[in-house]
Amino acid sequence: MSYLKHRIYGIIFSLFKNSQVKDNMISFIIDSNESFRGNLDYIKREFEKRGNFEFHFFYKDRISISAFKLLASSKYVFLNDNFFPLAFMKFNPQTIVVQLWHAPGAFKKFGGSSDLNSREILKKASENTDFLIVSSKNIEDFYSEAFQISKDKIKPLGLPRSDYYFENHDIAKFKSEFFKKYGINGDKRIILYAPTFRDEERFNNVFDYLDLEKFNESLGDEYILALRLHPKIKKFYSDEISSEGKYVDCSDYPSEQELMLISDILITDYSSIMIEFAMLSKPVVFFTYDYDSYLTKERGFYFDFKSTVPGPIVYDSQALIDVIKNEEFNESRMSEFVKTQFDEIDGQSSNRVVDFLLNHGG
Repeated sequence: MSYLKHRIYGIIFSLFKNSQVKDNMISFIIDSNESFRGNLDYIKREFEKRGNFEFHFFYKDRISISAFKLLASSKYVFLNDNFFPLAFMKFNPQTIVVQLWHAPGAFKKFGGSSDLNSREILKKASENTDFLIVSSKNIEDFYSEAFQISKDKIKPLGLPRSDYYFENHDIAKFKSEFFKKYGINGDKRIILYAPTFRDEERFNNVFDYLDLEKFNESLGDEYILALRLHPKIKKFYSDEISSEGKYVDCSDYPSEQELMLISDILITDYSSIMIEFAMLSKPVVFFTYDYDSYLTKERGFYFDFKSTVPGPIVYDSQALIDVIKNEEFNESRMSEFVKTQFDEIDGQSSNRVVDFLLNHGG
């Protein structure tokens, strides 16, 4: 592939390759809708504690000459997602380029692990990346393959956005505001349902497979179901995701992390949200109504799904209801799973990353 657009970015960037690097200039590469900002926000806060730094947001879908100049003069450059023009951008040796990656841990294959055609450009981008931050030594091999990056560049320092859970949040207030926003009466427990996107469109309408009327009849007195759809489902699914039963559609709720804090149980399938939720030591149920199809037609997993996921696996509505009703959750498996994904869960991930960059990486 020619990657013409990405090469053009590289050409524009090369005009400023001789820019003087400013020791206090930090750039964050992000898209215009500012998705995946969590890690970047926490790294920015940590640097703000350390001195008088200047911060610049480089929007990867906007071409701005001044933005390229600021990027070229940055001491630290952070990414939280793939940015293929990086393959054609030669930074000053004084600049430190850091990939934080937005998703926690490793479970579902991604990048060069699942798309062999992307390996060439991923490798080129990784040659221009100084460090890749991950949450555990146990997943270094997977990230090395996914990014086509040398393992000596991978640093298991933690997930910066996980520091959120160690802040002093008023969870009762969050929950009260959630109930008010969606007109929920009573003091119900919240079940967060966060299904992932499927390439096979027929499996994306979750209420074709979850009998919501039966679900609410069995569990509605105690629980409210909060549905959070993957952005691609709403974007690419041609029909409405609808049902006759009652549920809360919180797909546009501003903070996914706040939702996880106030939720009592997570229902998901193959989504990486379960890794972060498991860190909170709260129950997860895997509703995998399309398991056989997903296993053969989608991108696959780094681990054996059935023997590794930190919770019960169900394939139909009745089994899902029974598991929740009878609280058939496996706490020991949850603990074992979390250990494979995180070396430290202490609210100090951002601190470790910035310490490393200022004391060693720089």
